[in-house]
Amino acid sequence: MSVFEEIGGQPAVNAVVDDFYDRVLKDPLLEPYFDGIDMERLRQHQRAFIATALGGPTEYRGRSMGEAHAGVGVTGEAFDSVVVHLTEALAAAGVPDETIDRIGQTLSPLRGEVVQA
Repeated sequence: MSVFEEIGGQPAVNAVVDDFYDRVLKDPLLEPYFDGIDMERLRQHQRAFIATALGGPTEYRGRSMGEAHAGVGVTGEAFDSVVVHLTEALAAAGVPDETIDRIGQTLSPLRGEVVQA
């Protein structure tokens, strides 16, 4: 069984992504990164990205993480804050700690593509 299936499939991914962005946009460190961004479009991309990364049937067709974050100036502190918000959103959705750890292991290699400052 994939992590995607373990956490409840697309409905769970959608709920986690929505909660995640609600948290991110309330964070004074992160909110400025999203000025002028079409958040509904971003949520749709993130739902597909997360579903694909977790072994779901969705195929992510967006830009690579490096391309998507090029020139944005994401700091290590901002990346770490995003990870905290994602972890909290997963926990709030009832995802078990061991599954959250596996998700973190899947996504943590992306740090090198995202952090630029």
